[in-house]
Amino acid sequence: MEQYSTRQNKVARLIHREMADLLLRLNKERFHGKLISVTVVRVTKDMGIARVYLSIFPSEFSKEILEEIRLGSKQLRGELGRKLAKSLRIIPELEFFVDDSLDYIENIDKLLDH
Repeated sequence: MEQYSTRQNKVARLIHREMADLLLRLNKERFHGKLISVTVVRVTKDMGIARVYLSIFPSEFSKEILEEIRLGSKQLRGELGRKLAKSLRIIPELEFFVDDSLDYIENIDKLLDH
C-alpha cells in the first residue's frame, strides 16, 4: 500500500469536497435520476494528477456517464481552479475512474446468498 504525505491527503480532501459539489450540479443539469458520488480522490506525489473515483448508480449507465465526465474534464478542472485558487497554486490534471467496489460487494452478497 502506497503511503501518502499529509500534503497529498489535504489536497485530495479539498478536491474531493469541491468535485462532489461540481458533480452534484452537473448531475442535476445532465443526468436526471442517476446518482454520481465521489468515493475517493488520490493525488500523485508531484501533485500533478488527481485520480477521482466515482460511484455511479444505476451502474449500467456508468460507462456513458464516465465518458461524458471525461470529455468535460477540462471544464471541470477550470471550475475547480476557480474554487480552489486561494488554496492551491497549481490545480492537478483530473483523471476519472469508476469505483466498482459497490458492485463487487453486491456480487459477493449474491454469491453468499446461494
